[in-house]
Amino acid sequence: MAGIYVHIPFCHSKCAYCDFYSKVGVNQLDAYIDAVAKEYASRYFELGLHPITTLYFGGGTPSILSPEQFHRLAGIFKEISPDEFTIEVNPEDVDAERLAAWTGCGVNRISMGVQSLVDAELRAVGRRHSAEKAIEAIATMRQAGINNISCDLIYGLPGQTVDSWTYSIEKMLDIHPSHLSAYCLTVEPHTVLGVKMRKGEFVETDDDTIARFYEILCKKARASGYRHYEISNFAIPGMHSRHNRAYWDGTPYLGLGPGAHSLDADGLRRYVASDTKRYVANPAQCLHADSETETEKVNDIIFTALRTSDGLQLSRIPEKYRRALRANALPLLRNGQLIECHDGNTICIPEKSWLTSDAIIRELLI
Repeated sequence: MAGIYVHIPFCHSKCAYCDFYSKVGVNQLDAYIDAVAKEYASRYFELGLHPITTLYFGGGTPSILSPEQFHRLAGIFKEISPDEFTIEVNPEDVDAERLAAWTGCGVNRISMGVQSLVDAELRAVGRRHSAEKAIEAIATMRQAGINNISCDLIYGLPGQTVDSWTYSIEKMLDIHPSHLSAYCLTVEPHTVLGVKMRKGEFVETDDDTIARFYEILCKKARASGYRHYEISNFAIPGMHSRHNRAYWDGTPYLGLGPGAHSLDADGLRRYVASDTKRYVANPAQCLHADSETETEKVNDIIFTALRTSDGLQLSRIPEKYRRALRANALPLLRNGQLIECHDGNTICIPEKSWLTSDAIIRELLI
């Protein structure tokens, strides 16, 4: 199995927290689609003979594409029949015309950035939609026959309280999308929120409150029948993101567009430089190999696997590294930050410790 990710680095506006590579405006979109076609034609072989089972259009804001532009972009991959074809969208872009274009090209999963169901919190981070519009968009998707819907929420937003977060979670779980992603706000220095924080106009939510937000999230999602299968991801059983799971289990994937990363069939990682102007001129000049040592590859496996409820199968680690890994794991197993799970050949971070998983994983790295 393998997946293809296509980055669409264009947005209507830049959200206050966004650190992803994107540009405001649509002036280069047509030329950009041509560049994606060129890049794919020169790189499809990197996946070897692995069948392509997932296709994912992310961003940026892929729903910024007009129906005609979407047909052109999807047409690049017309020879592919993925089991899962996802597009990321914003609520304000969801309408009958675009939905017809998406579903007509084979989209069967939509991931929508909701972030909050409290309008004041949405305005505080520059979102262009209202809570009512987000709820309306989900209903419109379902009327169009899309039932595999993932919604994103963020906790730690400016002005967010335990009560307002609880409201967003409960309201979202009542709507019952098949998949829910919930991310803790991270303030990067060059974002709008980063600038406000330096000026003293915004203060990050304290750790105790973040822990309370996470506790509420986990408890209520579990009570609503969701499986917590990755640090930030919850799904109705059987409705996990097949594409994203590839990033955590070592499945090859091809990333197209500036800012995209790839893992080819031979285990080589590549990335495309975040420069739309250069990319449109010549995609090949933006492609770089991300050479890794064997130890770095092992650490990649450790880091990604332990983000999930499936955990790390020790058999995935080359034998010569297992002794060091077991030695690093022993004190963490003793204090409960790690547990042995599943078949006894697997170690996991328990859900209660997932908020501090980065610190735990650092202790395990070879």
